Amino acid sequence: MDAFLAAVKAVSRACGVTAALLVATSVLVVCHMVVLRYLLNESTLWQTDFVTYALVAATFVGCPYVLMLRGHVNVDLIPLFLPHRGRIALALLAALIGLLFCGVLAWKGFTLTLEAYHEDWRSASVWKARLWIPYAAIPVGLGLTCLQYVADVLALLTGRDLPFGMQPHER
Repeated sequence: MDAFLAAVKAVSRACGVTAALLVATSVLVVCHMVVLRYLLNESTLWQTDFVTYALVAATFVGCPYVLMLRGHVNVDLIPLFLPHRGRIALALLAALIGLLFCGVLAWKGFTLTLEAYHEDWRSASVWKARLWIPYAAIPVGLGLTCLQYVADVLALLTGRDLPFGMQPHER
């Protein structure tokens, strides 16, 4: 169990690094685009599409990392008033709903990616990017988010993690 949880944590961290690299690359590409357009007076073909796709990919691929850190928006008013067992139940319910939601989106993203691949969908821009490549960030990112949710549920059920990061006696 500990090996599984450590492996999922390593994958989630790698997702965070990948998302950060995608954002950093987008910043560099925007700088490149500004230099080309305004200093060299040249047209840009691929930069706008690349930045859009990279930032969307960073959002989806970064999801497991944010979940691992509990970096999402969280209102902890209800858990503050619940006993420890109630917190566990609430945390499990929230994780299972999140798992279901991300699982459905991952599946739909997978079917969308396959359709884009099989039908050779391309962007409408001059670049004509193959759309299955940016679309793949949806099932990959949300599939790995599901894996992080499974790890969170297992950590809660086995007592390796506390719900909402609170101690049992905390009120």
